[in-house]
Amino acid sequence: MPADPPDLSALLKRVFGYGEFRPHQREIIEATLAGRDVLALLPTGGGKSLCFQLPALARPGLTIVVSPLIALMKDQVDSLRASGVAATFLNSSLGAAEAKSRLRELHQGEIKLLYVAPERLMLDGWADNLQKWNVSAIAIDEAHCVSEWGHDFRPEYRQLARLRNALPEVPLIALTATATERVRTDIAAHLKLRHPAVFVSSFNRPNLAYRVIPKDQPLKQILEFIKPRDQESGIIYCASRASADRLAESLAGRGLSARPYHAGLDAKERSANQERFLRDDTRIICATVAFGMGINKPNVRWVIHHDLPKNIEGYYQETGRAGRDGLPGDCLLLFSAGDVAKQTHFLDEITDEHERQLARSQLRQMVHYAESAGCRRQELLAYFGEAYPGDNCGGCDNCLEPRESYDGTLVAQKFLSCLYRIRQASRFGTGQNHVIDVLLGADTEKIRRWGHDQLTTYGIGKEIARNEWAAVGRELIRFGHVGVSAGEYATLELTDEGLAILKARSPVMLTKPIATAKSRRGRRETDIACDEILFERLRALRKRIADERGVPAYIIFGDATLRTMARAYPESVAAMDGIPGVGEKKRAEFGAAFAEEIARYLGANSRVQFG
Repeated sequence: MPADPPDLSALLKRVFGYGEFRPHQREIIEATLAGRDVLALLPTGGGKSLCFQLPALARPGLTIVVSPLIALMKDQVDSLRASGVAATFLNSSLGAAEAKSRLRELHQGEIKLLYVAPERLMLDGWADNLQKWNVSAIAIDEAHCVSEWGHDFRPEYRQLARLRNALPEVPLIALTATATERVRTDIAAHLKLRHPAVFVSSFNRPNLAYRVIPKDQPLKQILEFIKPRDQESGIIYCASRASADRLAESLAGRGLSARPYHAGLDAKERSANQERFLRDDTRIICATVAFGMGINKPNVRWVIHHDLPKNIEGYYQETGRAGRDGLPGDCLLLFSAGDVAKQTHFLDEITDEHERQLARSQLRQMVHYAESAGCRRQELLAYFGEAYPGDNCGGCDNCLEPRESYDGTLVAQKFLSCLYRIRQASRFGTGQNHVIDVLLGADTEKIRRWGHDQLTTYGIGKEIARNEWAAVGRELIRFGHVGVSAGEYATLELTDEGLAILKARSPVMLTKPIATAKSRRGRRETDIACDEILFERLRALRKRIADERGVPAYIIFGDATLRTMARAYPESVAAMDGIPGVGEKKRAEFGAAFAEEIARYLGANSRVQFG
């Protein structure tokens, strides 16, 4: 029987220490407890895990959680156990004796939540286990992995549809943080969800600040960004293993706590670097996109993209590693036309034409985001089909420091006219690089072969540089004055609107390119004002306890919990009641140590008054 809503609130408070649900959590939990299939989209940090963890405690039987990465399983199980929940995982990291012990616990009905990789569920003999274990629900985390339209497709996820046949009466709950409408439809179809209750939360992460700056001496830019954040954890995403290694070495050589993470490292070193990061022994990870999905670290305070991501979906998920605890996070993207060219070159090597066209389209959307003068939050949400209610988010560079516009009529006329003349003379379109070559009066084999050095527009654009012409071209594409063909080659075409502007010589306002500037800290409205000196003392205490237990610090308490303590000054275990993130088990186990530390601090320091 479904639990009554008041019971859910009591369970939330007792086990997890929270007084209220986040958006959609209660409705999702009630739907799955009622036996319905559920498809839930909640942003990173939006509390996805609670949507299957709490129902598992509210009903009899075992909840199976399908999770793609070993690190994520261990992390979540450690966290649940710290809260007094009977959870375990089974994967290839376990020895035979340990695996056998855990299987015995499952057979005896002692476990409420089992985390397992999708491929293990498909092994011979597992159908029999599932029948014996009184499975009451199956949660499929990172469900976008089932869709080839998602940014992280995993073929083994497609096999999960067989669970529906093995356990036809057991409700499925599919959860993800990033999925377009097309991917959502794919998830429901491939997992054979039956009339699922669909919940789509806002993709907005109000605690994240977004900024894009031109890449110019990137190491220097990164050092300037990190300097005021040197005690905070952050991730730097790089396009290649080599650049991740070089950057980690450069930062470490300057006294910063940085290590690389990528598939080129041996498994032992990769695992060790990840563990150091989780435990706050290493502050900075320089990683390829291989890093992140398995990381449940809530106190990542910043994310830098050293290179241009391939698509917005991946960028959104990677920036989403920051601020999972709801406290502020800063996201910086270093952008250069050279990165666009490199990415385009890689895409040209994709042999499947359909896949290549899709990748090109996604890259164009990413470039559009990077160069846009509009609200970046608005751009991100629009990609996922969500409208941002307002013109100024107050949390991105373009809203905080709007870029100047200028009368670009002359350069727009030159670009549009050159496109028109090329089409008129040759009866075919060309790529943007060729258009710019004509404008600059370049001497290339194609220009000579096609006779484009005879065009009236040949050499009329020598007054501005190639990268500036590229920015003009991309902005005209964004405005809809120039179209990009969907064929094998991305050729440019004048749209009807562009032709009308060309003929009427209509004024065109363009935006000045983003200026190279130091990236200052993003907005801090979502921060919890507290006694910062006490907060650091509580962090040190948390680290000592976590190290003694061999777990990451946030398994003990999250930063938001410590900041609330450093604001409320609870000097006794009883006074810990009501501090978010302090459930019964954690209060009994750790409350006294933190209350004593606070009392000691107040013995020598005055309380800070907060407005």
